[in-house]
Amino acid sequence: MEVSRLGVTQEALDVIDELRGRFGPLMFHQSGGCCDGSSPMCFEDGDFKVGESDVLLGYIDDCPFYMSRDQFEYWKHTHLTLDVTKGRGSSFSLEIPMGIRFLIRSRLLTEDELEALDKMDAL
Repeated sequence: MEVSRLGVTQEALDVIDELRGRFGPLMFHQSGGCCDGSSPMCFEDGDFKVGESDVLLGYIDDCPFYMSRDQFEYWKHTHLTLDVTKGRGSSFSLEIPMGIRFLIRSRLLTEDELEALDKMDAL
């Protein structure tokens, strides 16, 4: 069973492609409440300094996606899907000037998914 903590909508992939064309390689960090609440923020790769307190959840369209370890403790039982919506957010994320913002849709992981992820983490 192939399991991931992350998913992405086609609409979000289209925005990522457009931003990558403008800025080059990208990265995401799931905000812990600053500015636009708990929102995924998109940066040029390396513009957001990740540290030991950040967890790499995986990759979305070859873009690393991080979250703070403390926040991950609350979200570790969920599958996160990156999406976009109309409306200007109040963060430093690259898509904001486009009149849209990234958002996360979440669902609880199934017991089978959690078990598979635990096995992957043990490797």
